[in-house]
Amino acid sequence: MGSKVSVDDSVHVVIVGGGFGGIAAASQLKSWGVPFVLVDMRDAFHHNVGALRASVESGFAKKTFIPYSVTFKDSFRQAKVVGIDLPKQQVLLNDGGELSFSHLILATGSDGPFPGKFNKIIDMESAIQTYEDMVKEVQKAPRIIVVGGGSAGVEMAAEIKTDYPAKEVTLIHSRVALADLKEILLRKGVHLLMSERVSNLHTLTLNQFQENLLVRTDKGTEVAADLVIVCSGIKINSSAYSSAFGDKLASDGALKINEHLQVEGYDNIYAIGDCADLKGPKLAYSAGLHANIAVTNILNSLTQKPLKTYRPGSLTLLLSMGRNDGVGQVNGCYVGHLLVTFAKSRDIFVSQSWKNMGQIIPR
Repeated sequence: MGSKVSVDDSVHVVIVGGGFGGIAAASQLKSWGVPFVLVDMRDAFHHNVGALRASVESGFAKKTFIPYSVTFKDSFRQAKVVGIDLPKQQVLLNDGGELSFSHLILATGSDGPFPGKFNKIIDMESAIQTYEDMVKEVQKAPRIIVVGGGSAGVEMAAEIKTDYPAKEVTLIHSRVALADLKEILLRKGVHLLMSERVSNLHTLTLNQFQENLLVRTDKGTEVAADLVIVCSGIKINSSAYSSAFGDKLASDGALKINEHLQVEGYDNIYAIGDCADLKGPKLAYSAGLHANIAVTNILNSLTQKPLKTYRPGSLTLLLSMGRNDGVGQVNGCYVGHLLVTFAKSRDIFVSQSWKNMGQIIPR
């Protein structure tokens, strides 16, 4: 990358969504000199891989939000996409604006409960303050329950016990935990309630210190807590495109695609990241791989070259268990905590995101 390609005035790529896949696609198009607009409802990229640490460690949140306009300047448009007009090849915005496209990359990502996800339409400084406020809630609570034992729940429980080892942390998960994760959590002093589901979640105050909350499970277990954090219930963000692609949606709202990551039936529209109907875990690094395929195929289609096929490859999964511990799997092999700590846990890849965006990380 780095050289420019010659394209005519009819070429204009619109990228919907500024998550990991969206900024990767935008950065590559920028380096090739291909006209594009990146659209996101927020004013800053959220490095949500570090969101859980930002909920526990004061001062970390400012490292997880990176302003779009500094990197992409006039090629960034802050707005919420409310629809896509396929016959006119236009993206429709909540402010009444319209963006015409020759090629479209859908990278709308997924949504879920705070603090793991943050999809509110507020400015970067307010978003950072929201996480700083969460840190204070964690600090006040001697007993904390984390609901959900997926990667987010496991990392949340570990982050809390790493910074506040004296706190009583209970993880409730509806399934059975993986043996190696269970071992690390128990070693850190996390209490585990496996194969139980919280039955009174709708009545509980979330993410806010409140003494003597009573959490009940479907097995009749009762646990007292002063703070409840939910780390489950991730859903595909499909609102921007669902009405346009009704017959191209998978059951979870993801877009059905071919081997080139093109939405079925459309050779100029691509889906990447969480909103692409692909098997396997939804990971930040996967979205970046998708972006590379989509941009390469846009360039290849413009230069009459064969399209590139996406092949998932081997699974790479690194779970941070606090800044000084972790567990992982690469090429089907277990990775020890020292390597994961060095590769991910120390800074949760935030410095890499600032580098990718061509900006200097705040201290």
